[in-house]
Amino acid sequence: MQRSPRSLPTSQIEDGVVLSQIEKYLGLEGWTFESPGIGGLLKVRVEDFRVEEVATIPALDPKGRFTVVRATLTNWETNRFIRRLAGACGISRNRIFSSGLKDKRAVTTQILVIDAHQKKVESVEIPDSEIEVLGRTHHKVGMSDHDGNRFTITVRGCCDTDGSPLESKEVMARVLDIREGMSQRMGADAFPNWIGPQRFGANRPVTPEVGRAVVNGDFEEAVNLYLGMPGEKMSDEVSNFRKMWRESKNAESCLEIIPSYLGYEKQILESLNNNPDNWVKAFRALPSSLQLLMVHSFQSLAFNHSLTNRINSGLNLIEPVIGDIVAPIQKSGRIDVSKMSYVTKSNLERCRRNCLLGRLSVTGPLPGLNVNLAEGKPGLNEIKAIETAGLSEIDWKVKEIPNLTTSGTRRSLAVNFSSFSVEEAPDMLEESASKRWIEGVQEGDRWHPDGANLRLRFVLPPGTYATVLMRELMRSPLDHY
Repeated sequence: MQRSPRSLPTSQIEDGVVLSQIEKYLGLEGWTFESPGIGGLLKVRVEDFRVEEVATIPALDPKGRFTVVRATLTNWETNRFIRRLAGACGISRNRIFSSGLKDKRAVTTQILVIDAHQKKVESVEIPDSEIEVLGRTHHKVGMSDHDGNRFTITVRGCCDTDGSPLESKEVMARVLDIREGMSQRMGADAFPNWIGPQRFGANRPVTPEVGRAVVNGDFEEAVNLYLGMPGEKMSDEVSNFRKMWRESKNAESCLEIIPSYLGYEKQILESLNNNPDNWVKAFRALPSSLQLLMVHSFQSLAFNHSLTNRINSGLNLIEPVIGDIVAPIQKSGRIDVSKMSYVTKSNLERCRRNCLLGRLSVTGPLPGLNVNLAEGKPGLNEIKAIETAGLSEIDWKVKEIPNLTTSGTRRSLAVNFSSFSVEEAPDMLEESASKRWIEGVQEGDRWHPDGANLRLRFVLPPGTYATVLMRELMRSPLDHY
């Protein structure tokens, strides 16, 4: 299997990889504006991270085939909830449609379209969820069909770079200072559109490495990585399971010790137990959306490194130069990839003016079969990023699972946030805190139990990561998000 200089082999992680190495591997380096940040931890409580889709409800019709619901989930990863919902409705998971995948440790609200009778859906009861039936429709929803996401995020234990706690007044001042600094450099309320750590797995960046194996047609390696790749700060039971798989490759034995909450891993093991050495079938035990996420995660390495290279080369993320590829920005904040164009000497000033007015966006590559690369200096940055991520020789055709073949696309280098507000957040009851908070500050952490708590609200376009904006404000280690 081809490896890039920045890939993270299992043995390297097993020996212990500091989070800064993972940041480098993922291309999450540098800042828009120099500041010490506010430090702190996210998701100390599940309720501290809330996200609500900004979406239009599909046109309702009592004669429609599908049931439309608004689902509010507490501590549910979207794929796992949909699998549970499908079982409760007695249908295939593929008959439930969503426009986005949400974080697990959060309270999330989103529209789901279910190919099941309304009365059946109304009878469903699943713990830690509220399912509001809105009616019937003839229309499905697809990925990123929503208009954006509204976030309410609480960061707790803000502290300085030396670990000393920060008071609310200082924290608020730093947030506003960073916001102003980013605006001066990039335009009002804009920030780099890095693909966030949850796409990769912050403490166990397994998804891009699995994606690498998939596009190389090595499904045995893909399965071995997904089951056995270690990570930072794993529990003993998870660590023992992954170690057993690496050493034994015995599905039956691993099924005896696998933690119950590793549902996807269990599905793979059960497939192997029934069909030994059928690695493609075992990989396909994963939800189709998660299979595709692996490939997209591999692509995402190139985009992140391209964005980092551009910052390091001194090129602006908002203002184009000759050789860039720009795309129109739609009302939702997404770009129209069908109308992309190169920036040339003859249209440079017009493209620059429209970028500054928020009508066009400079883009970076998500490689695939047919994606175009920029030219000139921007193009050199993109080629270097693709080489760094080890994607140069990839042909992207996945013969064993054709729907995982990707044509590639491009993505905005910068995006805008809106409806921004910040306020002091109340203290919490200690018993509602995460295990990490209760165990206290560990070596390498940047938070303090006596530090200020801050609540931030903002809206982002679909496909944009709130953790990336929070990273600009906090400057905490990668595993604090």
